[in-house]
Amino acid sequence: MPISEICSRGVVIVGPNDSLRTVAELMRQHHVGSVVVTRDQDAVCVPVGIITDRDIVLALIAKDVPPEAVSAGDVMSEPLETIDETDEVWTALERMRSRGLRRLPVVGRRGGLVGIISADDLLQLVAEELTNLARIINREQRRESTVRSG
Repeated sequence: MPISEICSRGVVIVGPNDSLRTVAELMRQHHVGSVVVTRDQDAVCVPVGIITDRDIVLALIAKDVPPEAVSAGDVMSEPLETIDETDEVWTALERMRSRGLRRLPVVGRRGGLVGIISADDLLQLVAEELTNLARIINREQRRESTVRSG
């Protein structure tokens, strides 16, 4: 299954010059734990970094820095690891596991941001597939017991 089928399309974005106060306000407003930092490149919104709520805590609270004094570009994780929307789910899972990432921005053919995939998204997909597998086993067991008793 390609990433494009399960990634979240509603990605919250900021520019590298936006303040961390703006970033935090957007996270609260949209109920998300991360934002993707983007730049406009040839009319394409290209992801260049990512900021998590943890990044904000470490950059501001732990250092007692005012949120207006730091920009998204100062704090974003870079270089940014992305995944192509045509890549398979298992590719994302392996990349996230091997690099210790919880989120991967998803890009289209021109490198533009099209979505984001998270460990939570993958966990939900795997849980649904395991539930479907359990239903198959249950159905097979019922069918076998009906054949034996009939």
